[in-house]
Amino acid sequence: MSSLWQNLKPKTYTPRYPRRFVGRPLLFASSALASLGDAMFGYSQGIIAAAQVQPSFIRRMFGKDVSMDMIQRGDTGVNVFVQAITVACLNITALVAALVSAYLCDHFGRRISIRIGAVLYFAASLIQLFAPNLSALIVGRCLQGCGVGILSMTVPILQCEIAPAHGRGQFVAIEYMCLNAGYVLASWVGYGFFFAMPNEISWRGPYIIQAALAVILFVWSLYLPETPRWLIKNGFRAEGLGALADLNGTGDPSDPQIQVIYREICAAIEYEENIGDDATWGQVFTQYTRRTVVGVTCQMFAQLNGINAILYFLPSNLTRAGFTISRSLLYSGICALLYCSGTIPTFFGIDRYGRRAFLLVGSAGLTCTLAIVGGLQYKVDALPVGDARTGTANGIFAAVCVYLFIFGATWGPTPWLLGAEIYPLRARAKGMALSTCSNWIFNFIIAFITPPLFSAIHGGYYFLLLGFCVLSGVVVFFVYPETKGCSLEELGEVFGDKTMVTSQDGGSDITLQSTAFPNKGS
Repeated sequence: MSSLWQNLKPKTYTPRYPRRFVGRPLLFASSALASLGDAMFGYSQGIIAAAQVQPSFIRRMFGKDVSMDMIQRGDTGVNVFVQAITVACLNITALVAALVSAYLCDHFGRRISIRIGAVLYFAASLIQLFAPNLSALIVGRCLQGCGVGILSMTVPILQCEIAPAHGRGQFVAIEYMCLNAGYVLASWVGYGFFFAMPNEISWRGPYIIQAALAVILFVWSLYLPETPRWLIKNGFRAEGLGALADLNGTGDPSDPQIQVIYREICAAIEYEENIGDDATWGQVFTQYTRRTVVGVTCQMFAQLNGINAILYFLPSNLTRAGFTISRSLLYSGICALLYCSGTIPTFFGIDRYGRRAFLLVGSAGLTCTLAIVGGLQYKVDALPVGDARTGTANGIFAAVCVYLFIFGATWGPTPWLLGAEIYPLRARAKGMALSTCSNWIFNFIIAFITPPLFSAIHGGYYFLLLGFCVLSGVVVFFVYPETKGCSLEELGEVFGDKTMVTSQDGGSDITLQSTAFPNKGS
């Protein structure tokens, strides 16, 4: 089995791109198009959210013959736990796939892992498009979860490993902007197809778009450059230097700046090889303890702060607030636009002001907006269905818009950035897998508990999420270090590693001055 595994490992790599494409054009194109993997996850969130308020979907999947008025009143007869499983099953398989993809990512490389994720996503899209019943839909969502798990773990690593030190935040912001753009696209596609009711194309049609996105990602993965760090670590040193020159320079491997970065990467890899091969799962916890606490808790709070309680059920939440179904779908599209625009301040500010500042401001802002949403939901629940709810429903809609903008700027992109950048190369794939698994565990918990808790405590659920927002700010303030402005090879010092990379003979050689095993202070 091990020999087969080794035989499947890439033996050659042919980089190099025409000079007119190298540098920033190649860098941004690689980042944006690889981020289609995240865009497809955002798209899948929007699809399932829109489908849940469509009578034809409810009839086909849950066997309940309902009218628009019954959905408006929340009287569909659908078991809330069956609804929760339908939404949350994707997260379980995504969790497992994220762990497996740590090996795929290290062994086969970042771009082949993305290609595998695209294939799985395409197959899942076809299954859901033609799903005859709930069982088939769940199978499709589970397979889709495998693709999502691989892509959500691999794409941030690729982003961080190709980005210059001063611009990692920008590139992960591109990734999260694409994720949000996928949700925007799904919201408006869902709104458009809604008018095809009662034909089932109203909820099947969006899966055609999802399949097309998977095809685009697969085709691009054939041309996507591999990250220089993976190439150098796996023996493709000349190719790694060439990829580094293509991505971060003018395509000239002899460029002095490219040579300096190349030697720093080589020195860091040689140092890690002296410590041992790729880190074990145990070493990720014992040698990189603080990193793991940061990587796991940032994704945990990203979910407990309530984003998927909002997104997975956004049309349902707005319908619950008092809007008609068509108006809820329209307003979901508007919310999605604001959610996506939240990444604009992240793109321009996170490398300047730092990760901690964005997270702390985010925790405070989310706390305030959830307090408003929860209070207004209590009020609207006491009002009769109809025009009496309009004013309060508008207030809920406005507060949800502000919540999504703040989350899109802070707790949305930043955890993906931290999880990918804080680990050394020998532990990066496994560390990012743990961080991603934390996301999917708590994503599943939120997706599963949201329908029954909304049914049981109504607006009080928002105040439960508010408490986690407060707690997230406290943890960031006391535990998280600042990582802005450091190269991936310099981040060890931020976490207390005693490594130093210096240049001798005018930059012609790189050596490690002092060493200490990373279990001290990390």
